Amino acid sequence: MAAMNRCIIISGGPGAGKTALVAALSAAGYPCFDEVSRQMIREQRACGGELFPWADMAGFVEACLTHMARQPEEARAHRLSFFDRGVPDLIGYLYYRGLVPSPELLARATDYTPLVFMAPPWREIFVNDAERPQTFEEAAAIHRELCRAYRECGFTLLTLPLATVAARVVFVQRALANTPAAYAGAT
Repeated sequence: MAAMNRCIIISGGPGAGKTALVAALSAAGYPCFDEVSRQMIREQRACGGELFPWADMAGFVEACLTHMARQPEEARAHRLSFFDRGVPDLIGYLYYRGLVPSPELLARATDYTPLVFMAPPWREIFVNDAERPQTFEEAAAIHRELCRAYRECGFTLLTLPLATVAARVVFVQRALANTPAAYAGAT
């Protein structure tokens, strides 16, 4: 029996170091998929658009879903891929805004390996920017809603250590090497 593709999500609240980890995994040769929401925010700013999560969360989530739904399909060309956020993140952001996810969004939330690496809030590295305007307290609240969304969608969360990017890469590699095949999405 052939091995199943593993689509591994790196998630966590804003400013917790997940994008740096995904960049390091990419530099180590792993296929990686960038965070769609940051790309969309940059595109909206560049074209003078108004579809931002802080202005229209429901509309922004639907637009992100269109792009994110293609990523697991694109990942099928690889045995193992990493994602900077996944569809369940959209659910967590809706929860944060007090909104209810659509049935379509819920249906797309399981297109990934059941093990998710979560970057916890980390005040010492937290910074905000044009695509991440949240305060640290808001980022921590978003993190809680992301954890809730992933758990409700049936994922198992593994918290990343508060450590250097290189140490986090080693943590991820060791965790995947020591995780039972069925748990990590391999057959």
